[in-house]
Amino acid sequence: MNATSPETAAGQAPGPGRVVLLTTSHRVAPGLLSWPAWQALRAADRVLCADGAHPQLPYLREAGTPVEEAAPTAEEIVDACAGGRTVVVVATGEGDPALTDGLARLAGSGRVRMPELELLPASYDLPGARLLDLVQVMDRIRAECPWSSRQTHKGLAKYGIEEAYELVEAIEEGDRDELREELGDVLLQVVFHARIAEEDPDAPFSVDDVAGGIVAKLIHRHPHVFGDETAETPEDVKEHWLRTKAVEKRRESVTDGVPLGQPALALTAKLASRVRTAGLSVPLPTGEGIGYELLALAVRAEAEGVDPEAALRAAARVYRDAIRATEGGRGEG
Repeated sequence: MNATSPETAAGQAPGPGRVVLLTTSHRVAPGLLSWPAWQALRAADRVLCADGAHPQLPYLREAGTPVEEAAPTAEEIVDACAGGRTVVVVATGEGDPALTDGLARLAGSGRVRMPELELLPASYDLPGARLLDLVQVMDRIRAECPWSSRQTHKGLAKYGIEEAYELVEAIEEGDRDELREELGDVLLQVVFHARIAEEDPDAPFSVDDVAGGIVAKLIHRHPHVFGDETAETPEDVKEHWLRTKAVEKRRESVTDGVPLGQPALALTAKLASRVRTAGLSVPLPTGEGIGYELLALAVRAEAEGVDPEAALRAAARVYRDAIRATEGGRGEG
C-alpha cells in the first residue's frame, strides 16, 4: 500500500483524507472488479471490511491487498483518515448503512472536518442478473419449505395453466403492473419445475439446461440473425422458423406436436394453421350439432387472421359487462 505523507510538498497541513465505500454485486463472480476499484484498493492506506466471510476477501488478499476485519464507527473512520490518508471500506451485502448514516450525521453537525467521501461501485449487475437471485431463493424454498419440498411436476401442472391464463388476462386488460406480476408468476413455474427436475434419479436437468436448450434453439431458428441467411419481412422469418423446425422435429404429420389438451377453439385454430401452412386441402368434417358449427367458425377465423380464442374472450367480457349493467339497473329499480 502507498502511505500518504503527513505533509504536502508545499509544507502545508495535510487534508482530511478520503473514505472510499466500495460496493460489489454478489451476482458477479468474486474478484471481477473494475479497474478504478483495483486502483483505489492498491493506493489505500487501510482497507477495512466488517464481514470476515465476504466473498471478495480471498481474492483481494491473493492480489496482495491486506484487508482488516473491522467495523469502525463513523468517528473512527474520520480519525483513520486524518493526515490525508485514504481508507477503503469494502461494503457488506447490506451496504453498511450504520457507517454511512453516521458519516452523514457528522457532516451535518458542522463540527468535524470531514474527509472526502466517495461511493465506488466495483462491479455491476448484468441484464438478467436478478434471475440468479430467483434460482437461489427457489433452491432454499425447495430445501426448507414443507409445502414446496413435496411438490412434483404433476402436482404443479394446474398452477402452470392458471398462471398462463392470468398472464393472458393481464395482457388483454392492458394493466402494466399486473402484467409484470403475472410474468413473474409464470417465470416462477419454470424455475420451480427446473429445480424439481434436478432431483430426478434417472434423467435430471437444471435451469441452466433449460436455458441452454432454448438459447440453442433460438440461435438455430434465427439464421438471419446469427447466420448467413437474410430475412426482410416477418413472412421470411416465419419461413425460416418452419423450415428449421421441420428438420428438427422430423414429424410424420402436421398434427404432431399440437397439444390436444388446450382450449377447443385454440386447438382448432392451430390445426387449421398447420393445414394452411402445409398447403393441404382438407375438407371440414360435417355433422349435426353446434360442435361442427364452432369448428367451421374457428377455421374461418384462423383463415382471416383472427385468433378465435381471443375473439371469443373479448366478446365474453362485453357480455360480462352487460350482465353487470343489467344487475346494477335491477338493483336501482
